[in-house]
Amino acid sequence: MRAILKTNDAVMLSYAQSLLAEAGIGVMVFDANASIMDGSLGVVPRRLMVLDEDFAQAQRILREAIPDGPIES
Repeated sequence: MRAILKTNDAVMLSYAQSLLAEAGIGVMVFDANASIMDGSLGVVPRRLMVLDEDFAQAQRILREAIPDGPIES
């Protein structure tokens, strides 16, 4: 699995998940519970993960929808 997006923005994360789900790309969110460890300050960005074989397609989808977003290369 590879991180396609790293963000503390819950709305962006949800939007990206929705876009990828519509395209049939499965995702997992890593570090979702890390806020418990950092006192709910949101210091640790959440990572949206996709399978290696879906990375290029997911990257294209997210770059079109969120051109200035923190999309991983």
